[in-house]
Amino acid sequence: MPRRSYNIAMVSDFFYPQPGGVESHIYQLSTKLIDRGHKVIVITHAYADRTGVRHLTNGIKVYHIPFAVIYRSAIFPTVFSLFPVLRNIFIRERIEIVHGHGALSAMSHEAILHGRTMGLRAVYTDHSLFGFADMGSILANKILKFGLSDVDHVICVSYTCKENTVLRASLDPLMVSVIPNALVSASFRPRKPASKPLPLRPHEPITIVVISRLYYNKGTDLLTAAIPRILEAHPNTRFIIAGDGPKAIDLQQMIEQNVLQDRVEMLGAVRHEEVRDVLIRGHVYLHPSLTEAFGTALVEAASCGLYVVSTRVGGIPEVLPPHMTVFSDPEEDDLVSATGRAILRIRAGQVRTDLFHDQIKSYYSWVDVAARTERVYDGITNTIPEAEFYGSDASAAPDGRSRIPSFAMIDRFKRYYGCGLWAGKLFCIVAAVDFLLYVFLEWWFPRADIDIATDWPRKIIVEDEEGEEGGWEENGPG
Repeated sequence: MPRRSYNIAMVSDFFYPQPGGVESHIYQLSTKLIDRGHKVIVITHAYADRTGVRHLTNGIKVYHIPFAVIYRSAIFPTVFSLFPVLRNIFIRERIEIVHGHGALSAMSHEAILHGRTMGLRAVYTDHSLFGFADMGSILANKILKFGLSDVDHVICVSYTCKENTVLRASLDPLMVSVIPNALVSASFRPRKPASKPLPLRPHEPITIVVISRLYYNKGTDLLTAAIPRILEAHPNTRFIIAGDGPKAIDLQQMIEQNVLQDRVEMLGAVRHEEVRDVLIRGHVYLHPSLTEAFGTALVEAASCGLYVVSTRVGGIPEVLPPHMTVFSDPEEDDLVSATGRAILRIRAGQVRTDLFHDQIKSYYSWVDVAARTERVYDGITNTIPEAEFYGSDASAAPDGRSRIPSFAMIDRFKRYYGCGLWAGKLFCIVAAVDFLLYVFLEWWFPRADIDIATDWPRKIIVEDEEGEEGGWEENGPG
């Protein structure tokens, strides 16, 4: 049977030209889904002078919506003001599935709400971890619970992330799949051909690389405290730090106070295509994050042949095997000690970093991520039976009904009402107003008056009668 193709809208506040893990995930996943015959567009907010519609060279159409950005590249949440624009895009591009990314992306949550009101299927991917005690986390979790009450399926990038998301949003665990990040291994090759590393002479320097956004949650304060102690204990060692953020000034002050200008090099923000050039200059990759759902940077560093030192937080222990990593508790003394152990092992030639690239290549593949994501799309559209998607023993919800959420307003109200004594009533009002706004837009700007966009020519995988991939077929515009 030929594979079904979908028209998919990837929606997030976080996309290129801003560098980051979510941005790279959306781009790579979209690319591989296009290779599998699907139509994918990306909707994000405007970045500086990058507004309107852009076409990337691999066929992805990007809508940069001009909207006020308030914090860490996230737009101001207005709930309803994006609906006219999103409705126009969804209709123009004949979107069937809205796929939101990022817990702190207001645009992704609003797109899911409006997409469900329009009768579209919705998927959400969570890339982060949150706590439960502080006021910011409580507010973020309540918003997440609202956004995911009416979503068809949730994807998490690690099992730790899944546990966190299920608790925060009170989800049925069977409605959440774990699909990890990946990398393009050809873009993260080591500098030298594979050969057993020789012990380093005492005078040969060891370079420690840090590539991260310089924020508190990324452990920049921990890094600032640890660097002078590491350099004091290991004289022939230097640091290269790439990244930017509000904590960059703390690092610069530390360098000046300790007179480390010749041993710590700060590169500032680097583009994703330049990351490999930075990594291959080092021997050890240091990742002092305080919270992390997955940690794509660790995979990229190991693929380039670096020995990884990382804090043992979130989903990081799931990412790399023990022989590639030295773990530390997220506190200064242990981070200094773990980095010291890594330096001694590298200097003694005890770590087979020459084997890391091929091993990472076998572990992580965007082709596999796209295939597993496609199966989620098949499950929520009933392309494959529920019994096959959820498992034969768990195809139906506890009340015997289908696990795929209904579009009926009464069912949507029931799901929102369960979000809390007061929040549930507020969410029901929001859903009702959103539906009334949709009815008004259908009258004020009828679908018949919206031009359908011409599709980018793409290739569709053609399978033979036995279900094997037999070749390619061009699908032109129209």
